[in-house]
Amino acid sequence: MAELHYNDFQKNIRIIQQTGIPKNIDLENIDQILLILPKKISNNIWKNIPQGENLKTLITNRSSGGLPTISTRLKNKKQTALHIGKFDPKKETHESLTSARKMIEATSNEKSGIIAIWILGFDENDEESIARAMISAALAAKFMMPEYKSNPSKEKINSIKLIGMNKKINLEREIAESHGNNIARWLTALPANKLDALNYIDLLSKLSDDLNWELTVHKTEELKTMGAGAFLAVSQGNEDDSAAIVRLKFKPHNKEAKKTLSLVGKGIIFDTGGSNLKPFSSMLDMHIDMGGSAVALGTLLAITKLNLPIEVDCWLAITENRTGPKAYKSQDVITAANGKTIQTIHTDAEGRMVLADALFFAAEEKPDFIIDYATLTGACMNAVTTRYSGAFTNHPYLHRAIKKSGTESGERVWPFPIGKEFMSELASETADIKQCSPGGGGDHILAACFLNEFVDPSIPWIHIDLSAATNKGGLGHIPTKITGFGVRFSLNLIIERDILNTKS
Repeated sequence: MAELHYNDFQKNIRIIQQTGIPKNIDLENIDQILLILPKKISNNIWKNIPQGENLKTLITNRSSGGLPTISTRLKNKKQTALHIGKFDPKKETHESLTSARKMIEATSNEKSGIIAIWILGFDENDEESIARAMISAALAAKFMMPEYKSNPSKEKINSIKLIGMNKKINLEREIAESHGNNIARWLTALPANKLDALNYIDLLSKLSDDLNWELTVHKTEELKTMGAGAFLAVSQGNEDDSAAIVRLKFKPHNKEAKKTLSLVGKGIIFDTGGSNLKPFSSMLDMHIDMGGSAVALGTLLAITKLNLPIEVDCWLAITENRTGPKAYKSQDVITAANGKTIQTIHTDAEGRMVLADALFFAAEEKPDFIIDYATLTGACMNAVTTRYSGAFTNHPYLHRAIKKSGTESGERVWPFPIGKEFMSELASETADIKQCSPGGGGDHILAACFLNEFVDPSIPWIHIDLSAATNKGGLGHIPTKITGFGVRFSLNLIIERDILNTKS
């Protein structure tokens, strides 16, 4: 397996903050400057910028209208690259993060080295908001995704400076979110022969030792005694005994845990579709089908970094969905951990099978809240594209908080309904419930309705169908196709929306 970039995930990333208008000498050792200005630039602003009058003429005559508005160089010994962008601070978070990504991308044409972010001409609140977006984008761009080239890429951004601020700001949240998002993206990007189930579990063990998480690995024989027939139906196609449901537990350090949260993630290391084999185009990128588990893990890591006063269980259902003589088949009847029998319809609907048992085990611990993450259905991508993810809940009063968290975090979600009215589509003549509908219509809704059967209705639960797990060209502040979508959204739910204390 590739070396896990422990330094990228776990060391405190150094961001230098310098208040007050910088002097020319302060800019001498900076390789590239990102200067963020308002749409309307007053003459006083230009007076604070080196070579301001020349830049004013340049931006008037050569403005691209995009981001950056212009790119040029300062006349100093370093020939510092200067990229100027005009921002509208009133845009929604997703647009602000996208603008920040475009500005950071301007530095990628050469070795960035030391980059400085200078925000000028805004009021204090807007200045801080833009700074947080720019830092988030810079941390995402700084992170090196896995690659296996004989001449690997070199890191372009060595350090980040925030200059010209009215006051220093606390960036612990942005750094913690970047740790969580980076590990989610990194793991999701790993090829399945580098991150097989055994390597994944070994990695989780190392992280647990380092981060003081409690680790429990439920392997096949134990899962049989636990009655996890839905999970084992999928894993039985594996030739080796590598599959497991892993439980990680975080307890806050030197703080009382006021509430308990369970995070559940789909960890299908590679998805062939099973006996109902996927075509080539659908199978090509199925190493990413463990992305839900990576987001659950990334959220746990961010919570740990922030030492939030909650106790967290993280349940990861890790296996492959293979073909072969032992693989489960259509019309098999399976008994899940909660005793419900399932008539299997399509072996490529394996995600809801492994989540069913993991959700039941999570709910048995009686947490105050459950969130699960899964790259679950193509139907959700058809419904909301890969720019949004779908959200479902057994407590409809949470719809407002879900939408608001998507807007505020910039990781946008759209709530869909679930309920008994849809269950006629999953009625079975041979078992308690069908795994899915043979017709396939509205499968994202039916999948969530299926999962709802394995969650204690008294426990508030949100299911995230990660249709935005990948988006060509990046998404928001994330520059890579693999987005790690879900970590920022989850922290907003937990911190700003305070969902663990929200009542109907």
